[in-house]
Amino acid sequence: MNLFFQPAVSEGINHLTAEESYHAFRVLRMSAGDDIKITDGKGVFYQGQIISIDSKKCVFKINNYEKIPAKSFRIHIAIAPTKNADRIEWFVEKAVEIGVHEISFILSKNSERRVLNLERIEKIAISAMKQSQQAWMPMLHPLRPFSEILKQPADQRFIGHVDSSNPVHLKAMAKPNKSYLVLIGPEGDFGNEELNAALQSGFEKVSLGENRLRTETAGLATSQILQLTNI
Repeated sequence: MNLFFQPAVSEGINHLTAEESYHAFRVLRMSAGDDIKITDGKGVFYQGQIISIDSKKCVFKINNYEKIPAKSFRIHIAIAPTKNADRIEWFVEKAVEIGVHEISFILSKNSERRVLNLERIEKIAISAMKQSQQAWMPMLHPLRPFSEILKQPADQRFIGHVDSSNPVHLKAMAKPNKSYLVLIGPEGDFGNEELNAALQSGFEKVSLGENRLRTETAGLATSQILQLTNI
């Protein structure tokens, strides 16, 4: 069954947004009496029935709901946006499908992109959440200076860095059932000053393998490695 998103269901809002309503009516050809599945993005699935629907508004009633508990671990990827917007959007889509919990965008010394369309990225994340049938919407943060990201808490904090003297792989460092914050740099990597600042702030330097990865590939690989750590 298709999943719809209405973040205010618990507040008594019993209709979809205009965009979601249009999709249900025009694309999926749904009609009054059809069953509908909704999430609020806060860990709850709602099962309901459509009362009335047109291309602008889909009204529903809730029959029951299911609370989905939060995971025992939390993945926070802080990543420098790529010059090509399509590539960072691809990362967001795939990371959400895999199950990332939080994404921050880093403004670093070597950043190729210093302006970000967060509204578009949020729509991509919502679509990925619905496609992968998840009840939790990841937290998305706007571009923030590198120094601010260093202040973010986590049980384990890592910085991915391309360095021949960096043999320890993330999979060997990450422990299960923890909160993780991993910094992924731009194509030019983090500068030495940034690397040193991260290490002095308690971050650990890790490798993602022998191959040199693109920014978005590194972010996605990190998400998958940490998911597998907790299986």
